[in-house]
Amino acid sequence: MNVSPRKLLRVARWEVSRTVGTVDRKTAVLGAVALLLTLGVAAGGLLAGGVALDEDIYAVAVSSDSPYHESVTDSTPLEAVPVGAPNADVYVDDRDPSDREATVSVANTRKGQAALGAFRSAVERHNARLLAAEENQSAAFPVGVTLSYVERASERVGASDGSAGENDDGAIGGDGTGDSDGAGDDAGDRSAGSGTASDGGAGSGLGVPDFGGIAGSLFGGQPTGSPAEIAPPFPFSSLVLAFAFLVPMNFVIQAYGSTILNERINRRGELLLVAPLSRTDIVAGKTLPYAGVALAATTVIALAVGGGPLSVAAVFPIALVFLAATFVGAMFARSFKELTFVTVTVSVALTTYAFVPAIFSTVTPVALISPLTLVVRDLQGEAVSIAEYLFSTGPFYLVAGTLFATGIGVYREEDMFTQRAVPLKFLDALAVRLHRPRDVALLSALSVPFVFVAELLGVAVLFALPEGAAIVALLVVVAVVEEVAKGVGVYAGFHRSRFERDLPTALKLGALSGAGFFLAEKATVVVQVVGLGSLPLGEAAFGTAGVGSGLGPAAGLALVALPLLLHVVTAAVGAVGATRGRRAWAGTLLVAMAIHFTYDLTVVSALG
Repeated sequence: MNVSPRKLLRVARWEVSRTVGTVDRKTAVLGAVALLLTLGVAAGGLLAGGVALDEDIYAVAVSSDSPYHESVTDSTPLEAVPVGAPNADVYVDDRDPSDREATVSVANTRKGQAALGAFRSAVERHNARLLAAEENQSAAFPVGVTLSYVERASERVGASDGSAGENDDGAIGGDGTGDSDGAGDDAGDRSAGSGTASDGGAGSGLGVPDFGGIAGSLFGGQPTGSPAEIAPPFPFSSLVLAFAFLVPMNFVIQAYGSTILNERINRRGELLLVAPLSRTDIVAGKTLPYAGVALAATTVIALAVGGGPLSVAAVFPIALVFLAATFVGAMFARSFKELTFVTVTVSVALTTYAFVPAIFSTVTPVALISPLTLVVRDLQGEAVSIAEYLFSTGPFYLVAGTLFATGIGVYREEDMFTQRAVPLKFLDALAVRLHRPRDVALLSALSVPFVFVAELLGVAVLFALPEGAAIVALLVVVAVVEEVAKGVGVYAGFHRSRFERDLPTALKLGALSGAGFFLAEKATVVVQVVGLGSLPLGEAAFGTAGVGSGLGPAAGLALVALPLLLHVVTAAVGAVGATRGRRAWAGTLLVAMAIHFTYDLTVVSALG
């Protein structure tokens, strides 16, 4: 499908001028204020340390002239109350303020015990701040520690005598006088001294940057300092910063969806349809300004939060999916009320998919299904390989392209200006691509990105369940998703009378659909590169459980041919029912799902 850059840019200029002309000054100001307030609240919450849900939940009875009063007032969960106040959780008996000793008693309740722990932590933090303000830091902190994270498999620590191995490149920093490889006589020698770190194994270490000041509290964790300050990094605040990238997209898709639906109201877009422009030129031209706004907003936010080109490159495919899904929704919606429902659904679904897996960015390869994991890594200064980038963003690029192609299929007079049900428009969008039987194979192959995303989401959702139950549930999800993906194109062809409703045609289309899906599905071998295949759920979902290992050529060929045969047979079963209508197709689809599930369960059980 050819695209003329000159025509595309002409449509884009017209779209910009038309959109700007329809937005009055008051609406523009309110939109800008709303966006700035949203980003300002998020940034303010981050700089303030987040939302304090535990503010003033424990009452501490302490006098105002007590040395412990400042520790209490500086602590968020603690509230300083007068000494004689009733129902306090902690009582500080400090009759002589010049004496640093005090008697602390607590209420005989579970809340009192929790309050005592919070009070103890507050005093420790206060003392640490006082020591940090001392001029002689070596006297204030005679013991210093620096952490350098390494791969688990690259380090062994002896359990018999407490000493580390000879090649402990990621050792805790010692007094700066040890060997260059970081090895020491014992753990105590390596943790004492002035706090100078070893090189941390430049060849194998996974560097964790030392963010100071505000950035340190934002990114969580403290890899250097006194032993009491050491804390592992957790990317919660980085995720909040990454979430800021998604905020402007909600404004962009609202405007974009409105302009698409406006073309369908009172036949306003008919002039474009009769112009010497292809449908691709029109849609690409109308989308280009909004994609540009999303890219510009992403770039500005990346610069503001300290991200680099990787953050922009990771978020941009998410923006494309936002736009593509909104475009399809605007083409299917029959009113602005339905469009609002579509845009909210798109926003919630994509935000959930992108945000939730990234929470586990430091735990499991499952997090890589979300491009926001790449943003978190970029904000924390970690490297990302090309394979990891393609694994995270590839499905988004493919889904966006397929959605745009689906929407372009119904960007025509008979679909734009008629009030048809959403399922019927969806079938029209598929059927318009079917001209020859081999087009069924292409349509089935194009469904693989959606299948891939659905199965990845299934892996992320079922990850926390017990392994046995999670695998069975995931196999059900795989069977349902894949059979629907292979069968819906065939059903659309029969429903729109693109093909003859007879058994030979059904078997032929089923075989083509299964073969096309099988060939496209093999692209998922990239999951093995990023390590997802090492998880039991990854093996069950993507068939990476040691296929072909230790087997002869004949057995290996059989293991490759059997999935092809499975897809062909199950797609043919569904196609036979599609020739007889919706109910018959639903019945045969259930049979195909049962066959698919039984096969997958047998293979997973046999291969372990």
